[in-house]
Amino acid sequence: MRIDTTNRTSGTGRSSAAGRSGSGADFVPAGGAAPSRVATAMPMQAMTGIDSILALQAVDEPLTAKKKAVKRGVSLLDMLEDMRADLLIGQVSVSRLDGMATMLSQLRETSVPGLDSLLDDIELRVRVELAKFGRFPAI
Repeated sequence: MRIDTTNRTSGTGRSSAAGRSGSGADFVPAGGAAPSRVATAMPMQAMTGIDSILALQAVDEPLTAKKKAVKRGVSLLDMLEDMRADLLIGQVSVSRLDGMATMLSQLRETSVPGLDSLLDDIELRVRVELAKFGRFPAI
């Protein structure tokens, strides 16, 4: 970036104080001096709006199930990658093995048939790696 000019900007000047008494007219509402009717507080209506919102949130969309399945697969693959790194240094942590077994014990929802078969393959690979260390999670 090239700067062509070296002019200084002018500083900010003093601003006039707001609310000075001057030659302005006072504010007067157009309808008269006082309001004719003051609004009162309305009683609360039934909470049916919130109930319907909560019901909509409870409905599990197909995309949400697919996202959960993908997240589970990515988590399992990350755990396998971490286990590979542990094997390279010669020491696999017991907490990592327990985490993998816990993840496998959690039930997963079925989503898309192709995605389910891929998750089955990933879970099988995790089960094989756990079996190498004598851990056999329930199927």
